[in-house]
Amino acid sequence: MSAIVRSIRWIPHLAVDLAIAVVVLAAQSAPFILTVREADPVTGYTLGQYLPVLGLALPLIWRRRAPLAVLAAVTAAAGAYLLNDPDTAPQPIPYALLIAIYTVAAYGSRRTRAWALALLVASAGTQLAGLVLNTPSADTTVRALVMYVAAWAMGRATANRHTYARQLERDKRREAERAVERERAAIARDMHDVLGHAISLMVVQAEAGPLTVRPDPGRAEAAFDAIAASGREAMEQLRRLLGMLGTSAPGAPPTAARIEALVHSVDRAGQRTTLTVHGTPRPLPADADAAAYRIVQEALTNAVKHARATAVAVELDWRHDPLVIAVTDDGRGHTGGSGHGLIGIRERAAACGGSASFGPGPDGRGFTVTVHLTGAAL
Repeated sequence: MSAIVRSIRWIPHLAVDLAIAVVVLAAQSAPFILTVREADPVTGYTLGQYLPVLGLALPLIWRRRAPLAVLAAVTAAAGAYLLNDPDTAPQPIPYALLIAIYTVAAYGSRRTRAWALALLVASAGTQLAGLVLNTPSADTTVRALVMYVAAWAMGRATANRHTYARQLERDKRREAERAVERERAAIARDMHDVLGHAISLMVVQAEAGPLTVRPDPGRAEAAFDAIAASGREAMEQLRRLLGMLGTSAPGAPPTAARIEALVHSVDRAGQRTTLTVHGTPRPLPADADAAAYRIVQEALTNAVKHARATAVAVELDWRHDPLVIAVTDDGRGHTGGSGHGLIGIRERAAACGGSASFGPGPDGRGFTVTVHLTGAAL
């Protein structure tokens, strides 16, 4: 059924309205063709008596484009149809008028509906006044008024359904846009973390390399090897991020299990960095697993790039749920920069149902990033 409805919706409105006009014309014309007029069985119905039928059907072709004008034309034709020979009118059911009323209620603006109601009230008043002359009969008048009200109610129900459908479509579109924005923000944070961390390490290593070439060639060689390793790590992570955008994505995703390697890479670069693990590591949900790695990565980047720290300590406490991550350096503390990295840490923690706090180190010096990944355990 839904497939049939969708296929019908693809039919142009003009074709639908033309078909409706043809059906109404056929329904109103059938009695003129199939019945014999008792008042004049020889001549039958005259052209003047049939012309209002055309006036009832033809305007329906433009019912969506000019609903109020069509309603006025159909109302006038309906009146002419009944007043022409009310006692012998072969088809008293006002099909065209009901469709015109429905169209105004369903597709007309508020102003159009107000004018239409005024026109219908005047028409109803005329029919009620005709009861004094029994033209048309009381039964016919009451049935007509009930059908008018029903047509109007059906039109308003259709309008409300269309409004709800449009609102639902807008909500879906907004939600899709918000989802795209969230995905872009996540990718931007990852790009910031990957490039910021890799470039910071490469800068530190490149600056230290020339100073150690002559006095300590082995250390200089290790520094250049670390530069190459940082570049390869950055390329691997970038390939993974590009994979999120639809390209191929070789390389392992960031996880908490890779934090140890991350810390060692920073330590090899010349920034003394240690890792302390309390408790037994446990599986994490995918979002928390990636967030743990990225949070440590961003905290280390801040320590290397901004704090001018001589030592950084990373602690992972698995003894309780939530998982607690602490990164402490002995540098200058928060330098009052843009703080985008700290904002990213807070957002990553919040996305996993956790929280992040920042402040001076335990002895009042340096800087500490503390993150609780609430509900991290499976």
